[in-house]
Amino acid sequence: MKLTVGAPAPDFTLKDGNGDDWRLSDHRGKVVVLLFYPGDETPVCTSQMCSVRDRWDDYVATGAEVVGISSDSIESHRKFAAHHNLPLRLLSDSDGTVSKLYGARSLIPGKVARSVFVIDARGITRHTDVRPLGLLKPKDDATITAIRAAQQGG
Repeated sequence: MKLTVGAPAPDFTLKDGNGDDWRLSDHRGKVVVLLFYPGDETPVCTSQMCSVRDRWDDYVATGAEVVGISSDSIESHRKFAAHHNLPLRLLSDSDGTVSKLYGARSLIPGKVARSVFVIDARGITRHTDVRPLGLLKPKDDATITAIRAAQQGG
């Protein structure tokens, strides 16, 4: 399955690095950004998450809820976030259910594709960027532009 622009975003619940539940539907009424990435402490993923950290004020200014998702464990996420002072919540999709639901699967078997999904306040997918090989990280400016477009209904 591949999630397309204009389709309702499937609801899900995952645990964050503190072991707390995070449910997509709890954030209706605001734009949500799902940043799927292959793994904690890998070179490109670390660069991607640190770039988000370095632009965090810009993300916060949009009012969007921004979360990272990978198949790594809760404990791995906790350590990764602490090691790099990451401000966003990292969610553990340990069995790959959510990445499959969203079509965020890598060409490498069992891995998550580096992907961005922007979901509007009504739960409709407004932007997708799925990179099955994941060698290049998404550009923060493009994600922030997609957030603003979703807020304006487009």
